[in-house]
Amino acid sequence: MDEPNGQPMIEAVGLSKFYGAFAAIRDVTFAVPRGQVAAFLGPNGAGKSTTMKILTGYLSPSAGTARVAGLDVSTDRLQASARIGYLPENGPLYPEMTPLGLLRFFGAARGLDGDILRQRIEAVVAKCALDAVLEKSIHKLSKGYRQRVGMAQVLLHEPDILIMDEPTSGLDPNQIRDVRRTIRELGQTKTILLSTHILQEVEATADRVILLHEGRIAFDGLPSHLVAEHGTLEHAFYTLTAPCQTADV
Repeated sequence: MDEPNGQPMIEAVGLSKFYGAFAAIRDVTFAVPRGQVAAFLGPNGAGKSTTMKILTGYLSPSAGTARVAGLDVSTDRLQASARIGYLPENGPLYPEMTPLGLLRFFGAARGLDGDILRQRIEAVVAKCALDAVLEKSIHKLSKGYRQRVGMAQVLLHEPDILIMDEPTSGLDPNQIRDVRRTIRELGQTKTILLSTHILQEVEATADRVILLHEGRIAFDGLPSHLVAEHGTLEHAFYTLTAPCQTADV
């Protein structure tokens, strides 16, 4: 499950996050190797977004360690962020900008310029099929196109690791199909942690399931193992996230 040198690309070790007496997550531990798409599954409020924000450096854990590509996110935040492409559920898209302007802005923020920036913009525009809307204001774009712009921004600096929070939320079936196809293609060479509560997303994209419930890991393994044990992913989800299945937090 690790890199040849024994190093996972994404690693959570005993992560906990407390807000007063409330535990958003408690003792979350897992590791994801290169070339794997891991689905972070769970009900709303299970702690998926909290864990992802800690892994990307947006939040500090109350306890535990988050590492990406061997870098401690708390102590090597800038180096770690250079290895990550993070797509939150509502990405940082400035509505007054055009997709081209936004990509130039984020490219410059990432230290890209000149021919390298132009080449990277051309590459992500092609990858995300943005040619038709490059000069349109983002606020005029459909949800599907805004999601493509967000994906292009995430891929701009060629990160090794992609962390995506509900990437198909609010999209129509055709747009969902396109995003899933892109994720499968990217997963051949990159490490992807994909947060979702949509079971079809797991079936369509994931090599592995990490299921979180009430801030704790309830399952970590192959989707086929869930189906073998519970019959369907839907039944597995219901069984593992029923209130009586998890200790009090």
